[in-house]
Amino acid sequence: MIDHNARHLVTAPAKVTLSLKVTGLRDDGMHLIDAEMVTVDLVDELEIIEGSSGVMVRGGSDDVPLGSDNLVQKALDLAGRTAGVTVTKRIPSQAGLGGGSADAAAVLRWAKFDDVAAAATIGADVAFCLVGGRARVTGIGEVVTPLPPVDMTLTLLTPPVGCPTPAVYRKWDEIGGPTGANGNDLEDAALQLVPELAEWRDALGDASGLTPRLAGSGSSWFVEGSFPGNGRVVCRTIPSV
Repeated sequence: MIDHNARHLVTAPAKVTLSLKVTGLRDDGMHLIDAEMVTVDLVDELEIIEGSSGVMVRGGSDDVPLGSDNLVQKALDLAGRTAGVTVTKRIPSQAGLGGGSADAAAVLRWAKFDDVAAAATIGADVAFCLVGGRARVTGIGEVVTPLPPVDMTLTLLTPPVGCPTPAVYRKWDEIGGPTGANGNDLEDAALQLVPELAEWRDALGDASGLTPRLAGSGSSWFVEGSFPGNGRVVCRTIPSV
């Protein structure tokens, strides 16, 4: 007998993009990438109730879209499922950590939906977040090639400003598509689009003595190693989702 009011608690781990090269542009305007991504133990929590409907978000910023634009709702629609979902946010939004994509991927895993290419149709990062672990990610994000896991400790610093991914890519095009000197081709574009990112980069650099790297399209910065304190979040890679 199926319990149509069954309650499920699932976690949605963040991702960190360790490196990102922009390798081309598709005819539809989507950028092609070659990136290395890892899953980390910074997680959102989702409560999924079968026999209910609607998406609620607790915590986080007020820029998380609701309704049909919410990635969790898109994931439910893609999997052909109906459920009520409450997301407790710990992964900041517009931070380059795949928060919304991780939530969508968690719903797809709950629904036992494992079509990675289809997952990328609702959000490029959803594909990696569905697979998790460590992987090389190519295409627009839909080609996920697993790599051996690595045990890494990372320190993140997320500014109180967001970096909308489409705007960062547009800026990258506008400034001539530069190659990033620090392993991320989008870094210069993000800094030009949101100049205050530099202050937070320098703060993390001063605290760690290392050169911070931009996580994906930003706004988070990260370094390898543990440097807790003053808004910095220390996390570890995890081998699977």
